Amino acid sequence: MGRELARQLVAEGCNVAMCDVSEAAMAETRRLCEVEKLPQGLRVTTHVADVAIEDHLKRFRDELAEQQKTDRIHLLFNNAGIGGGGSLFTNTREQWERTFNICWGGVYLGVRTFLPMLVAADEAHIVNTASVNGFWASIGLNQAHTAYSSAKFAVKGFTEALISDLRLHAPHVKCSVVMPGHIGTSIVSNSRKVQSGDGSERLNADEVALTRKRMVAAGVPDADKMSDEDVQAAFAERVRSFLEDAPTTAAQAAKIILDGVKAERWRILVGEDAKRLDERVRATPEQAYDRAFFESLTQEVGWRLG
Repeated sequence: MGRELARQLVAEGCNVAMCDVSEAAMAETRRLCEVEKLPQGLRVTTHVADVAIEDHLKRFRDELAEQQKTDRIHLLFNNAGIGGGGSLFTNTREQWERTFNICWGGVYLGVRTFLPMLVAADEAHIVNTASVNGFWASIGLNQAHTAYSSAKFAVKGFTEALISDLRLHAPHVKCSVVMPGHIGTSIVSNSRKVQSGDGSERLNADEVALTRKRMVAAGVPDADKMSDEDVQAAFAERVRSFLEDAPTTAAQAAKIILDGVKAERWRILVGEDAKRLDERVRATPEQAYDRAFFESLTQEVGWRLG
């Protein structure tokens, strides 16, 4: 989704500075932004940074100011996120905190780091990506989802609190919280690469064992008898399905987000599944984690979760 946001911003004539933890990812994003010849004077710069580390973001800010030749920005998109650390019981503390520190810490540090440049602009907008998991902390009855959901709840609450804070101290700066449903991205494969640190498309031995355990808990037939290669294949299919079978593409999501920002909406739901879930949770919050709620929801919106 981040790549599509960058591409569509460039198409609208915006100077863009992007950061990612991976040089290769940045190179691909830049290539997509430059598929068509850039208008004269338009700048696209890429920067490597881990958004969970404040010094990295400060370096990104300083590089941006130098390479974009500016002391102000008009749009800040805090969009970095990974999955993992779902359980306090079966995942390590390192995995849990890595997920939380990127999904929440990256947003907080992003705003802290770039706030002076936003305030220096004549008008500006902060766009923080949360998730439907920022108001519904679940991805299925048989899967824990604590780190990601906790982080996204924090992002939502932080952005809502910013509405008043900005009105009082910088009324020319607006903010929005983005809450996507299932968007076709590579977050499943990219998350394991970040969590494992090996950059591989394949699960390591510990991940194979944990994946098998999750499949058993989810009621997958004969999951306990699956070979390691069968588990690898099941994970690969999950990666493919999340990207290719999503009800909303990354390009569609990016357009919805940018349209929402233009309309100065502080709350941007992305996807029909997100809208239906929002309606249901608001209507019956006490039932939001019951089996009947989940089963009827997945049938209605077409999710395939455990």
